Amino acid sequence: MASSKGYLDFILDQTAGLSGVTYRAMMGEYILYYRGKIVGGIYDDRLLVKPTAAANRLLPDAPRELPYPGAKEMLLVEEVDDREFLCELLCAIADELPDGKR
Repeated sequence: MASSKGYLDFILDQTAGLSGVTYRAMMGEYILYYRGKIVGGIYDDRLLVKPTAAANRLLPDAPRELPYPGAKEMLLVEEVDDREFLCELLCAIADELPDGKR
């Protein structure tokens, strides 16, 4: 099942407090970037994020799910209605990721 543009728009609205959240459509799903770094994605209308140390700390009980068969496990974000938490989460994840190639 592909993700809906409506769910993507909802997540982008929830993270509108952050400057620099972007996305790329890929095979019916959406990869999410913050500050040019891949922080997660929307898969089957679920927000999944990279399981960095900060993400694990902020989401200690989050289920680990596969975005698609053969992929690495990611953390399911169930607190999508909490704008402040989502912004904190994406910032913490991006802080831990290395800068991309330039």
